[in-house]
Amino acid sequence: MEGDTKIEENIVNGSVSRVLSAKEQWSEILACADNPDMEIVVSNTTEVGISLEKGDKINSTPPVSFPGKLLAFLYRRYKTFDGNPAKGMVIVPTELIVDNGKKLEGIVLELAHLNGLEPAFMDWLESSNFFCNSLVDRIVPGKLPPADQDVFQRQFGYTDDLMIMSESYSLWAIEVNDASIKEKLSFYKADPGVVIAPDINKFRELKLRLLNGTHTFTCALAFLAGFETVKEAMDDEDISRFVAALMINEIGPAIVSSNLSLDEAKAFAEKVRDRFRNPSIEHKWLSISVQYSSKMKMRNVPILLKHYEASNSVPELMALGFAAYIRFMNCTQNGDQFVGTSSGKQYQIQDNHADWFAQRNGVANQEFVHSLLSDTNFWETDLTLLPGFAEAVAEKYDQLDKGEIKQAIQECLAENETLTR
Repeated sequence: MEGDTKIEENIVNGSVSRVLSAKEQWSEILACADNPDMEIVVSNTTEVGISLEKGDKINSTPPVSFPGKLLAFLYRRYKTFDGNPAKGMVIVPTELIVDNGKKLEGIVLELAHLNGLEPAFMDWLESSNFFCNSLVDRIVPGKLPPADQDVFQRQFGYTDDLMIMSESYSLWAIEVNDASIKEKLSFYKADPGVVIAPDINKFRELKLRLLNGTHTFTCALAFLAGFETVKEAMDDEDISRFVAALMINEIGPAIVSSNLSLDEAKAFAEKVRDRFRNPSIEHKWLSISVQYSSKMKMRNVPILLKHYEASNSVPELMALGFAAYIRFMNCTQNGDQFVGTSSGKQYQIQDNHADWFAQRNGVANQEFVHSLLSDTNFWETDLTLLPGFAEAVAEKYDQLDKGEIKQAIQECLAENETLTR
């Protein structure tokens, strides 16, 4: 959705020439390093893929890790072209890790040392290859449901086993300072969603706080209110108002900096609202709740602390989102699973911190909330020291625990509107 307009476009993607399996066709992948026209490596191995396997050997067929495979590829290229500086590669990881390019480069360099590779190669690796930090922001649910795929295939007149769906919004921000490297990434000229910039922190902050952070603050609240998907929740007036006010009145002002204006934050927030309202994407709150505690810590606690740096007032909507998270996580252990209950229905919790909640199940509400917020081992700060925050969260938790979800939302919205007038 863009405002009230539904956007839809069908594209035939003919960019894939072949697919090679490293496990079965490693020699063919290494042979690609001999291609003088090849200049760019793009990776999407998930966050787990950018990790160091100290025992990884580049002469394995193939090396165990992605950094090991990349090192083997670059070493083959170095040998093929006799260390020609012009034959280095531009490497663009897209994994959702802060400074993903720098981290991948550090791992590849360490693996090169561990494999005892010669100093001349080490110099070539560092001076002739460019690891770019990048950030991708696009929701791609993936393969279409069978019924939808059948409709499209009949409409287009051919079978496509790789048909996928994505939202219309897209951003690929790549951090580059060198004009010659930017020119090698010439695909940016074909799509306005690709941004080449000397600093991409602004884009990361917008996505992490306004998109991901809003998801995290809203997730439990919407689920406890009875909504299974983001789209269903956004069709509800109270939840939709909560999301808008949270982004514009609380998160936006907290992330403003010398590089990021409030107007930019508000413009991005409007796009986020459109994305949440996408009628074609079935994004389930339970899926968003996976590793809920870590997401709350990484995405939202920094916003909360920034808010208190600028103001000693309680951010009512953040407090409600935090209270809903705690209520959602209040669970019992059933075998090797952790189970929560809302409106008489059980749901599964997938969170490495769930055991903490299960051990305290049955503790009085105020004590329970205070115990969690003061857990410096997890949060790396004592959230009860934020003036009025623990009291506000405990009060809202009581409401949510009584099932007064809509009332809590409406009262918070009224309080927030009063404070922002």
